[in-house]
Amino acid sequence: MMEMKLKEKNLLSLQKTAARIGLFGVGYDKYWEQFPGLLEELMHKHEVILQKFSDNKVTVIDFGMVDNPARAYTVVKELEAANLDMVFCNMLTYATSGTFGIIIKTLSIPVVLVALQPLKALDYSKASTYMQLANDDICSLPEFAGVAVRMGKSVPDVIIGTLHDDLQVEAQIAEYCRISKVLHDLKNAQLGHLGHPINAMLDMHTDATMLTSMFGCHVVECEANELMSCYEQISEEEIIKEESRILDFFDTPDPVSDPISMKLQKSDLRVAARVSVALKNFVQKKELHGLAYYYDGAANSELRSVMSNLIVGNSLLTAIGFPMCGESDMKTLVALLLMDRLGIGGSFAEFHPVDFNEGFVLVGHDGPHNISIAEGKPVLRSLKKYHGKPGNGAGVEFKIKEGPITMLSITSTYDGRFKFVIAEGESVKGPIPPTGNTNTRGFFKPDIRTFLARWISEGPTHHFALGIGHHAKTIEKVAKYLNIESVIIRQE
Repeated sequence: MMEMKLKEKNLLSLQKTAARIGLFGVGYDKYWEQFPGLLEELMHKHEVILQKFSDNKVTVIDFGMVDNPARAYTVVKELEAANLDMVFCNMLTYATSGTFGIIIKTLSIPVVLVALQPLKALDYSKASTYMQLANDDICSLPEFAGVAVRMGKSVPDVIIGTLHDDLQVEAQIAEYCRISKVLHDLKNAQLGHLGHPINAMLDMHTDATMLTSMFGCHVVECEANELMSCYEQISEEEIIKEESRILDFFDTPDPVSDPISMKLQKSDLRVAARVSVALKNFVQKKELHGLAYYYDGAANSELRSVMSNLIVGNSLLTAIGFPMCGESDMKTLVALLLMDRLGIGGSFAEFHPVDFNEGFVLVGHDGPHNISIAEGKPVLRSLKKYHGKPGNGAGVEFKIKEGPITMLSITSTYDGRFKFVIAEGESVKGPIPPTGNTNTRGFFKPDIRTFLARWISEGPTHHFALGIGHHAKTIEKVAKYLNIESVIIRQE
């Protein structure tokens, strides 16, 4: 598939380190002498649960059994030193909250309680105290929740179910592993910023220090001449190879109704290919994990040509996990990174005209897009002008995959914090404008007028990240773990 074809192992800046998850079990040391074999049985259960997390491509560090307060005071230092993104407390049997209190008090990362009972039900005809203790996974959950509150923390999330053949549990573990990847990459990301927001777009401006404060990422301020220097070093052989690669990924149909669009011109393909190689070299040299950009350059200059033709190269990079967005929108760049690490795509988008006859709104944008979530083969057209921006050249056009979609706008509030505005809808098949821009038909409940009014009432930016599937609740959890306000637009 396209995702596999786009993979380029030599892009060191795109390599992601695995999220780091800690797992420790809790029990009650008084039981071990009273019930021989119980500890060994519980630790076998612990190994089974450990494997469930390891299967989700995260690094799992096992801190063993915590069965008394003294052990908890030792383990909490080990947890702090392990540079973890998330911690899971494995409720193996009843445990006093002294095994947990200092841990929840000390850690500043998310803690999730896991209670997976080996038996779906006790065999009541053969039930014993031993059998009960081996299946007492939920017994301490209320105690641990109450102690978390007394320690000044929120009640931890819980995973409750059975140890074997529980699809709901498997889905929850997978979700938390994806969330841990988001948290890991946000706090380790080097996000490039080249240029400035388009003048007068007041919703776009972002305090780089606040991005570090709220997400942990570092903003790398880049210069246009650095990219230009990479552009000037590209060989003819590299250009020809990239042209072939681009034509393999994109269709280049004849123009339809928009007079500013044309069939892809050879000259535009050449510029797009040269810029694409330069961009790839630039982000690798700067060791970036994402880039937001907007830069005019002098009229009729080669620099302006380069800066206005990043669209194709950006789209190819975004599809392999390197989010990029135009108009220098740093907040939406974070939203794109978040969606990518959740495995749901993430394409730069805004609202376009409404279809009041069929009750949908066109969702899309000009510029770079995540072609890994395109419906069918994406299209390249030559554009005589980029509306509202200088320059001309190749434009990317596609429709997002049909089915459920999720939108995330990261906006700024009056008090200088961030806010997540989240919504779910449906991408439905149908014609889109042949304008060399991305669009999809977005249907939202209860109806398009009501939805748009509710979305706008939350004070979003005009840009947002668009992903596939319904993942509002997962994104809401990410916001909670980041201590960021969030709202999901209601559908009733």
